[in-house]
Amino acid sequence: MNLALFAQQGSEEMAKAIQSLADSFHELSSTLATSGLSAAAPVETAEAAGGDATNTAIDLTDVSQLQHYVILAKDKAIEYAPAVLGAIAILILGWIVARLITALMRKALGRSKLDPTLINFAASVTYMGLMAFVFISAISQLGVNTASFIAVLGAAGFAVGFALQGSLSNFAAGVMLMIFRPMREGDLVEAGGVLGIVSEVGVFATIINTLENKRAVISNSAITGGNIINYSVNGNLRVDMTFGIGYGDDMDKAMELMMGVLKADERVLATPAPTVACVGHGASSVDFVCRPFVHPDHYWDVWFDTHKKVKEAFDAAGVSIPFPQRDVHMFPVEVA
Repeated sequence: MNLALFAQQGSEEMAKAIQSLADSFHELSSTLATSGLSAAAPVETAEAAGGDATNTAIDLTDVSQLQHYVILAKDKAIEYAPAVLGAIAILILGWIVARLITALMRKALGRSKLDPTLINFAASVTYMGLMAFVFISAISQLGVNTASFIAVLGAAGFAVGFALQGSLSNFAAGVMLMIFRPMREGDLVEAGGVLGIVSEVGVFATIINTLENKRAVISNSAITGGNIINYSVNGNLRVDMTFGIGYGDDMDKAMELMMGVLKADERVLATPAPTVACVGHGASSVDFVCRPFVHPDHYWDVWFDTHKKVKEAFDAAGVSIPFPQRDVHMFPVEVA
């Protein structure tokens, strides 16, 4: 059954009900007329009770006028019933279709492994947009001019968008972060000038717990507007450390000591292999780099322990760790 047929049948049923009501009023008018009551015929009341007589007249014109209004209402109902029923049908069918499309969208986006927050937001926006279209269609079915209505909505949307341009910028940045996923929850990152572990990537802001256990809430536009350094995405980190020995010490022996410290640490990864190499000759020392690879969770522990153990190994082997020094040459000066 199509929409037009449904509206026509509904209007016919409503017309029958109003016609039945009009017939009842017509019968009431006929009964009053045959009983001898007229518009000018007074009815004696309260006389039997000893009170003053009161003249009360039943004006049949009121009944006829009421009947006229009932007939007029019937005609208007027949005229507007299809539009009203059509608008109701559009609302019901539109609501069902909007829910169906939203459910299918959630299912499709769920397979793409997007962030659940972004999926819920996109589904909500889609549902509200569809329902707005359905509502405007229902109003148009009633004969209301929707051009001005749409213009008002557009102007209001422009004003709201202009007032919330900063928030919309953060929202757009949040969508980009959720789509491209440069960082995830639990990653150690440096973003927006903050170094820490990502706690939540939201639609408008990102929460990062710093290494000092401080909670930093950073706007998404500040993150996407700068560099994002992710220390966790590759699976391991390289710890860069520099140690110096005296110019008179054995370089090979010092390198063996540093490599021995790294190999004895179970937190240091065998692959990629750690590196110990001479990188330069300083003003007071020969400098070596010590670069082991570790899991991100062990980064600072290895950093601290390696500095301590290298110093202990150098002391036990008699390898000096020089400090800055200067040679001062003094020349005698004859005073006149």
